[in-house]
Amino acid sequence: MNYITSAQNPIIKEVKSLKQKKYREEKKLFFIEGIRFVEEALKEGVQIERILVSDKLAETNSGYEILKKVSNGGYPVFQLPHKLFMEISDTQNPQGILAVLSMKNCDIEDVWDEKNFFVILDSVQDPGNMGTIIRTADAAGMTGVIVSKGCVDVYNPKVLRSTMGSIFHIPICQSQDIFETMDRMKKRGIKICAAHLEGSCDYFDLEYKNNIAIVIGNEANGISEEVKNFADILVRIPMPGRAESLNASVAAGILMYEILRKNIGKR
Repeated sequence: MNYITSAQNPIIKEVKSLKQKKYREEKKLFFIEGIRFVEEALKEGVQIERILVSDKLAETNSGYEILKKVSNGGYPVFQLPHKLFMEISDTQNPQGILAVLSMKNCDIEDVWDEKNFFVILDSVQDPGNMGTIIRTADAAGMTGVIVSKGCVDVYNPKVLRSTMGSIFHIPICQSQDIFETMDRMKKRGIKICAAHLEGSCDYFDLEYKNNIAIVIGNEANGISEEVKNFADILVRIPMPGRAESLNASVAAGILMYEILRKNIGKR
């Protein structure tokens, strides 16, 4: 195991830079933190570039156990003082382990199936919402998540934490042109269904058969007018109470689980 003591070490500088989107995109790298998150990455066999561990964690039983798994995988490991680890961490109370990973973006062509159930995110900006939607899509067995250019970065540390490891389980397709992507989906017979307050029907009245993509819009403004006009159908979620709107991740969860309910029934 290599030991790092200086904040000027190139590896330390690299991890610090990955807190910013522009450097993540430039290097095609991101980092994750925490024992469970790193264990999930090890289990899923994602491309790990290096692992950094604080000396404080290395001295504990849990640290010993995860370092044994890391060692078995043959990954480059660097140990550093806990004070230095605190400088590179993105959490207030770090557990003392992080992994630098290579980005993996998939094209929608890679994930088509006979039955397609997608979530399309139109300019979703809140990291917690983004991560929660990805996690819920994973839990509900969706085919994939399509992320528009105007969304918060999928590899934002707060987004990653909110996914609770689901970032490794479900395909995330980042679209540079959401209309071109939706057009390709339509040509494959996938119906574009957008959540909107002006929906022509309630979500539980819509037939969800095999191929459908639900669109969730920006937290403040909903879906854009252009996406609204491009959608095959607008659905609303009834709100008999006094709230003006639902949280984006809650709305996404309601629609995803209605798709699941309609397609598999009660288990």
